[in-house]
Amino acid sequence: MKPDSHRDSPASPPTPLRPDHAKSVPRLGVLGGGQLSKMTASAAANFGCEVVVVEREDDFPANSLDSHALIGDWNDPALLRQLAPLVDVVTLENEFVSADALTVLVEQKLPVWPTPDTMRLVRDKLRQKSVFSAAGLPVARFADAPDKQAVRDFGFPLVLKRRYGGYDGKGNATVRDASGLDEAWEKLGGGENPLYVEEFCDFEQELAIIVTRSIDGSMVHYPVVETVNRDHICHVVKAPADVPDRIAAEVGSVAEKAVESINGVGSFGLETFLTRDGRVLINEIAPRVHNTGHYTIEGCLCSQFENHVRAVLGWPLGSPGMIAPAAVMVNLLGGGSGSGEPVGLRDALAVSGAFIHIYGKTRSTRGRKMGHVTALGDTVEEALGIATRAAAAIKFGA
Repeated sequence: MKPDSHRDSPASPPTPLRPDHAKSVPRLGVLGGGQLSKMTASAAANFGCEVVVVEREDDFPANSLDSHALIGDWNDPALLRQLAPLVDVVTLENEFVSADALTVLVEQKLPVWPTPDTMRLVRDKLRQKSVFSAAGLPVARFADAPDKQAVRDFGFPLVLKRRYGGYDGKGNATVRDASGLDEAWEKLGGGENPLYVEEFCDFEQELAIIVTRSIDGSMVHYPVVETVNRDHICHVVKAPADVPDRIAAEVGSVAEKAVESINGVGSFGLETFLTRDGRVLINEIAPRVHNTGHYTIEGCLCSQFENHVRAVLGWPLGSPGMIAPAAVMVNLLGGGSGSGEPVGLRDALAVSGAFIHIYGKTRSTRGRKMGHVTALGDTVEEALGIATRAAAAIKFGA
């Protein structure tokens, strides 16, 4: 934890930028202070950029890397107006920031990436699917679900989803027949939370890809990866995915068109399904750096985080090429409620070739992402073995 003087309050207004600051070292504002913010700040620091984080509580993973922080609700217009004179550009680490809040920053003549318009298109996942469908991109059949009858009319099996705020399996429920509808509706808060339905996809693989698009429209995309998910939570990412070249090319093309369709700027994570009959269907897009791209820190010439910083600052994008034939990332998930301190870190560090990232969250809950391990290898199997051994040594909240 940094000294209290590092944190601002209404009684201690932040120091505005030097008049020539934008001409020297850009200062980056990040809404959200979790692990994605931490890794983005680390990439920005390599260029000498200062980072100002806005977070709701004075205890967050990025607090060891930001140069300044504002504590409060990132949707509070007054707090965002306080942020505006501190930074040159604003980005975000999550999709929970409201588009209206971002508009407050735009009104202060501050560049914001992704833009409020982009966020309006993706925060509502039903609208997101509608945008992709209208752009001719491949999506599973979907529909609004204002009530249970609409779900029944759609037909089973299906996946019932929250339109807003779902992540890491929170906000999704698979409903195989009518007998499971009441439980799923209750679980997702139907009637209070807007829901929608998607056709259940009998997929062969879950594939993901990171696309970075700059202010000038230039783009790069990273290798297609296979994700191993359990209970809608990503456990393992394998790069590159074991798919035919035509499938990898199709995923890359679809991903770039998807980011273009929302006029995205920055790094975006696109999740897709490869069906058993060989079709690629978009699952969803995240308007930010993404868990499926963490392997790029050690595995690629330019990580998704560095390219995100480059993109939002209008700098040339770096190469997304891999530096080894294969890379695997294994998420470190909380085993239960308890301390966020890792147990077994020393044993994990003894595994040669393992790159270990501990996010610094103070509390563990079951399934919460507390860190990750990456390994490189000549084959995916070799990298998986190294990463799995190291990950197995570390426990949180167990």
